[in-house]
Amino acid sequence: MLHDRVLVRTDGPEGDRRSTGGILIPATAELSKRCAWAKVVAIGQNVRSIEPGDRVLYDPEDRSEVEVRGELYVLLRERDVHAVASERVGDTTGSTGLYL
Repeated sequence: MLHDRVLVRTDGPEGDRRSTGGILIPATAELSKRCAWAKVVAIGQNVRSIEPGDRVLYDPEDRSEVEVRGELYVLLRERDVHAVASERVGDTTGSTGLYL
């Protein structure tokens, strides 16, 4: 990875899914604009606040997909990451585990 790039693997499949009430939502249904979670696989040498293994929140509209050895990954810039969910940040007593 070069510069401020972050390579992530999306958390869930982008196919059909079920709501909490049990309703089947087809993959073709349009969702409201929402952010998605992904796990960091690799980072560039200029990335300062993210480490491999962290879970990050990003906007799926601002992504570039890349296929590496048959697996689909998303390539982001560090500035495109909205939040990081990490247990390594200080005392987590009473906090959400997110830092922005």
